[in-house]
Amino acid sequence: MSSGAERVDIWSLTAYFLKLGAIGFGGPAALAGFMHRDLVERRGWVSEDEYALGLALAQIMPGPLAAQLAIALGYFLHGVPGATLVGLAFVLPSFAMVVLISMAYVAYGGLWWMQAVFYGIGATVIAVIAIAAYKLARSTNKRDPLLWGVFAVLALVTVWAQAELAEFFILAGLLVLAVKAPPAWLRARVPFLAVAPWPLALPLLQAVPLAVAPTAEVLLQILFFFVKAGAFVFGSGLAIVPFLHQGVVQQYGWLDEHQFLDAVAVAMITPGPVVITVAFIGYLVAGLAGATMAAVGIFLPVYVFTILPAPWFKRHRDNPQLRAFVAGATAAATGAIAGAVVVLGLRAIVDLPTALIALTSLALLWRFKLPEPLLVIAAGVAGLALWPLVRGGL
Repeated sequence: MSSGAERVDIWSLTAYFLKLGAIGFGGPAALAGFMHRDLVERRGWVSEDEYALGLALAQIMPGPLAAQLAIALGYFLHGVPGATLVGLAFVLPSFAMVVLISMAYVAYGGLWWMQAVFYGIGATVIAVIAIAAYKLARSTNKRDPLLWGVFAVLALVTVWAQAELAEFFILAGLLVLAVKAPPAWLRARVPFLAVAPWPLALPLLQAVPLAVAPTAEVLLQILFFFVKAGAFVFGSGLAIVPFLHQGVVQQYGWLDEHQFLDAVAVAMITPGPVVITVAFIGYLVAGLAGATMAAVGIFLPVYVFTILPAPWFKRHRDNPQLRAFVAGATAAATGAIAGAVVVLGLRAIVDLPTALIALTSLALLWRFKLPEPLLVIAAGVAGLALWPLVRGGL
């Protein structure tokens, strides 16, 4: 497998992720699709095998998918400096935007228009994710019936569970490994099996209380809570929302229900990783310092849990057992993304106007390949125009 490092320098790669972090709408599934489209198909900076390796690593380790995939690709191409620069470039644009929105939110006592904008954008996001899921599945599963079978099962499981289940990514990888490249001694030949119990132990670890009591320093409280959130939540950035709700609203009472919904809306109307909503939460609790602590807390474990196993993945990337495992885990990931389209669609498409917005967006993306940011802006404007009618019951 050729190395992408021969095709792109570290600064061009960093510039790409700075741009993606600034204009990449649609959440983790769409962002993963954009990376494949831009880095693999259009520019040839990353090979199919490198992308699949990064996607599999991002799926089986805790943390939000898009940020992990970006950091993994940065590491595969340029080591720790590449992972570090790519991670910062990907996160900083959306962090700055969320901080500015948070300032306006605090200054003006809430952002009613956020719900109106999200009313339109949410439907368009479903179309963006659907196109990305289709292209990603077609390119990774190709014509392999086993991989398409894994895809179908994971899509159904995701719809049924209403969440992405990391255990199934690992099981899918092990299934394809056993079918396509069965080793003589599975435990001895496949050292990454030692990673498998980790996600199974997470429900127990999540029950461990924070080291800092609720009455301790607020900034440390914020830091430790979001480190825990980043370390113990798998799947897409949206998978972290229930965990955040339990801690932010129910456990600590930092935000009320309405503020928390506004925080989720902020994540959806800003580009870049969805989990950047933590900066909004941190800002409401403790200003700019709180936003910074929340962002550091959520992304630090993401960074660590990506670069620590990455050398092993890179070193053994031609191992037949690892390649089979990666193929299975990647097929599972594409199925989970397709299932997420259904799950999120049921939440975002709530009436006739949102259904029309989603279908129109899908047609424009499929037929004319309009730039996603332009479509998102148009959907936001449509949401603002339609919201008074919807609220009025018309």
